[in-house]
Amino acid sequence: MKRKHLTKEIAISEICFGGNVFGWTLDEKASLRMLDELHEQGINFIDTANSYSHWVAGNTGGESERILGKWFAESKKRQDVVLATKVGGGMQGVERGLTRQQIIDGIDASLTRLRTDYVDLYYSHHDDVNVGVEEIMGTFQELIQAGKVRALGASNLSGERLVESNQVAEEKGWTKCIALQPLYNLYDREKYESEYMNIVTDTSLAVMPYFALASGFLSGKYKSTADLEGSARKMMVEHYLNDRGLRILDGLAQIARKHSATSAEVAIAWLLHQPTITSPIVSATNAIQLQSLIRATQVELDSDDLLLLEESSVWR
Repeated sequence: MKRKHLTKEIAISEICFGGNVFGWTLDEKASLRMLDELHEQGINFIDTANSYSHWVAGNTGGESERILGKWFAESKKRQDVVLATKVGGGMQGVERGLTRQQIIDGIDASLTRLRTDYVDLYYSHHDDVNVGVEEIMGTFQELIQAGKVRALGASNLSGERLVESNQVAEEKGWTKCIALQPLYNLYDREKYESEYMNIVTDTSLAVMPYFALASGFLSGKYKSTADLEGSARKMMVEHYLNDRGLRILDGLAQIARKHSATSAEVAIAWLLHQPTITSPIVSATNAIQLQSLIRATQVELDSDDLLLLEESSVWR
């Protein structure tokens, strides 16, 4: 699989595997098998968070990191993986926030669960407007200097706070955020394109969008409320079932037929064809789905395809 440079020293696969499934829709045994398959297929970029997957009944948070840590310990392949995790999310026994102590406690707990002494890319998961930018970025700088973190990113920060964060870091001579993890897909375009895209272009940020398939909606599996009955994704998908959403599904299906691909593969290919996108975050729960993700990187959309998807998904 192709590699892109996050920094001069860090090269990542063109898709990033979303580790929120570890300990959620994949149990430990299946997660370890999936990690083996990712390594075999050349997908070296894995994204997780301290809080994954606290929302699952019986979980407390940290399950995903613990499973990754077990795989690192057993496979001895930590050096082959570009590991991204996050701080700031809430979980059992941990309040949501980005105070200095929360960040310091967060990285130490994550490193213990992950059984490693460093994280390649460390994101602030959610903003904490009660904490000043200087305190947040200064604490991250401590982690950089301690060798616990190699690079910094931000997720779910406003464009204004993102710019302020990097301005403060530059003024202080600290490490700046080099990566952004926003919500962005063929349906959810407005916020990224209106609030972040110019910042990304002006500052050359790497962009790793989450919910690349709009919680599964862009796969084409859900076309009516009846399709959602009994689905765990009902609350996450039902707001996409409108005229615009159905137009997007029609466009994806048309292009999928043309390329002998699936709608999901075309939706991911669309992200890969966007000039500001670095590595979409995608997930799979079995080998068949993983192969589909890999095929998505090989779908070459032409100008007619891109125009059709633009017209069907336009939000302005």
